[in-house]
Amino acid sequence: MTVAGLVLAAGAGRRLGLPKALIEWDGEPLVRRAARLLRSGGCDPVHVVVGAGATRLPPLPGAVPVTNPRWPDGLGSSLLRGLDSLPDLADAVVVVLVDQPWLTPAAVRRVRAAHTAGATVAVATYAGRPGHPILLSRATWPRLAPYATGDRGARDFLRARADLVTRVPCDGSPADVDTPADLTGAQRRHRGPPSETWPTRGRRA
Repeated sequence: MTVAGLVLAAGAGRRLGLPKALIEWDGEPLVRRAARLLRSGGCDPVHVVVGAGATRLPPLPGAVPVTNPRWPDGLGSSLLRGLDSLPDLADAVVVVLVDQPWLTPAAVRRVRAAHTAGATVAVATYAGRPGHPILLSRATWPRLAPYATGDRGARDFLRARADLVTRVPCDGSPADVDTPADLTGAQRRHRGPPSETWPTRGRRA
């Protein structure tokens, strides 16, 4: 069973003043950190959807950059572009967003394990709240297009087809970084492994 990984990293990061993919976290660009997260969680291949700042993208060892020329249309177009780029051998994909530095390889492994056990869709939860990573089996990919519009990715599909969703309790945090204040506060809180005291606010693909 082949489970691919997909990083959505095409946004301009207007509130931060630069694309989120290029932000450094512990001396490592977030885009490289996210790709490494998926590889560490057992995903192969790993594709990274890029748009704004694509010409300044750092090397991504072990990952394939995929340019989304429609990135200004929003997250939905990047999700669909990323799914379309994956090889036929991929049975499922684990999706993460580039701006969630507290996601853990253990969470990726847990949603992959849920798929191995038969889940069509697996969503990581944190204190009962859904977040990333999200696993989507290949059978769901053709159904996403009507839902993945603007800045909405799989969220509306997951709500409409809750019967397909397996919720997977995970450690870490799906909190994202949207503003300079978020980044400053996040870096101040960041001390070693993820903690249950870290923020739980986050977005879904």
